[in-house]
Amino acid sequence: MPAFRPAYLIHGDDHGRIAERRTRLRAMAEQESGVGGVELLEGDACTADAVVVALSTMTFALGRRFVIADGVERWKDADADTVAAALKGADGETLTVAFFGREEGRAKVPAGLAKAVEAAGGQVAEEATVKPRSLPGWVVARAQELRLDLDQQAARALVAHVGDRQQRLLRELEKLALEHGDGARIGVEEVEASSASSAERKIWDLADAVVAGNARGATRVLLELRAQGERVPGLLYQMVRKLRDALTVAEGLAEGRSPAQLKKSLRMSPYAADRLVAEVGRRDVEAFRRALVLMADLELESRGGGGDRVVSEDTAAVRAVIAAAGSV
Repeated sequence: MPAFRPAYLIHGDDHGRIAERRTRLRAMAEQESGVGGVELLEGDACTADAVVVALSTMTFALGRRFVIADGVERWKDADADTVAAALKGADGETLTVAFFGREEGRAKVPAGLAKAVEAAGGQVAEEATVKPRSLPGWVVARAQELRLDLDQQAARALVAHVGDRQQRLLRELEKLALEHGDGARIGVEEVEASSASSAERKIWDLADAVVAGNARGATRVLLELRAQGERVPGLLYQMVRKLRDALTVAEGLAEGRSPAQLKKSLRMSPYAADRLVAEVGRRDVEAFRRALVLMADLELESRGGGGDRVVSEDTAAVRAVIAAAGSV
């Protein structure tokens, strides 16, 4: 059975994390004392006077009582003083009060409330959003808590794929922990495979196959994507972007630039850059230029600019992809 403190204060500007902690604490409280043992004060009902009444209410219920006050960021210093006095007389052996404050702008939890919670033997926790530049370090630290060995490059890749919402990042880390187990080393490749949707992974596979000159593989993936409803213009975007990167690398290699220099100029993970440079090094510049022309013609036709259409969009796409992969 969990050991509960007399009081808790969870506050900060990470509202999602605060909501999660409230949900978890309420579930634990109801498991401990039943629904009848939990009193919830939120919105307009979350006032200092209401908390004082709840703290002083006598009950014949067995077990610990829980009072949850959600909305204390609207309180004034006088409200904190009123509750502080009531906390001094509360029985911490049979009662737990939890305060939640979602801070934003000028809405701040009074400093006196934090002092009162600490004086009562309670716990104060701040849930603050992390600055974007500090997110990779935060991701690495959270991964360590989940017993994952995640490096900085992988952390940056995860932020790039998922975005800067900490709750979403934490969910992705938990998914990685379930997939790979305790102590697993997680690199960029594992992050990309885990955080992308199945459609995203197939679109990447399509672009990779075209660049690599794998006409059969590109055709198979193209047909799978079309069968699940992906539109040709959306598929073209990823293929063209990859082909442009490939052309840039091919031209750089032809000019005598080193692979290391070219990798630094690519906006992708080191693993992906290594693979792209290696694949492009086996092709010639003109092959990628021809492939881009074929993609441009397909885009024009898919948008109705090719005059009277003789073949279906799927047939035109398959022909273009086979030709582009073959030219590469």
